[in-house]
Amino acid sequence: MKGTSEREARNRGQDFLSRAQLALPRFLRRPARLVAALVSGRTAMPPHIGTVAAVLFFGATGLYGMQIGGHAPFVAETLSSTAGFALEDVHIAGNSETSDITVLEQIGLNGATSVLSISVEEARQRLIELPWVVDAQVTKVYPDSLSVKLVERVAVAIWQHGETLSLIDARGDAIVPLSGSRHAGLPLYVGLGANRHADELEARLIFHPELKGRVKAAIRVADRRWDLRLDNGVTIRLPERDVDEAFARFADFDAGRGVADRDIAAIDLRVADRVTLRLTETALARRQDALEARDKAIKAGQI
Repeated sequence: MKGTSEREARNRGQDFLSRAQLALPRFLRRPARLVAALVSGRTAMPPHIGTVAAVLFFGATGLYGMQIGGHAPFVAETLSSTAGFALEDVHIAGNSETSDITVLEQIGLNGATSVLSISVEEARQRLIELPWVVDAQVTKVYPDSLSVKLVERVAVAIWQHGETLSLIDARGDAIVPLSGSRHAGLPLYVGLGANRHADELEARLIFHPELKGRVKAAIRVADRRWDLRLDNGVTIRLPERDVDEAFARFADFDAGRGVADRDIAAIDLRVADRVTLRLTETALARRQDALEARDKAIKAGQI
């Protein structure tokens, strides 16, 4: 009876295989032969196949659940850290204005960060978003280090626009608001458009170092011309055009006499063929007193 049952099972398997080969496409015929062999009893089921299948099923279910719940990156990072790829050292170079702590926070590092889980391009893009950073290079140093190199902007002046003081770079772009006294010694540019034309004025003043060293503030007037405020409070009014000629005219007029150190309030260079001086109120009062005294002397016949 047992032999008869085995023959019947084989016959059923062969019939199933024959029908499957006729009905199925070519790429499905090999799986069909395997099924037929299992049905006919010619192929034995491997031991513990049920246990392995259950483990694979629950493992796949867990991975799917972690992916749907957004926990997969955390699990992967934890496993890679445990395997010896935990981030231990971060070497930061090129930063004078950006603190190390700011760099670490911007990248998003924490105590469980793995070197494998860090995207160097994403880290670079985050660092470029910092106000001082122009460019950044992030490199993984396996197994447990990260190298960060920054290129920072350079503050060349202070720009006052309204009530706000900002540090600007050589292009005139605002970097950050001025805070503290670290950059207080930089030149001050005031007014609308002053930040965009500051580099041009700086280039002209290079040829007049004796004057450049005394300029404490450059005030942009109607975004057309400059007033220069010297260290003693004297204002030099520059024309809209021919600024170099105006500087040369003032140098000839001064001729080493220290005109800018006299008791005057302003030196006007806006008219092309002359230099006009405006006295301070004190100097003007003294001059008026001197003129009145002279007029009295003339009337008294003393002159």
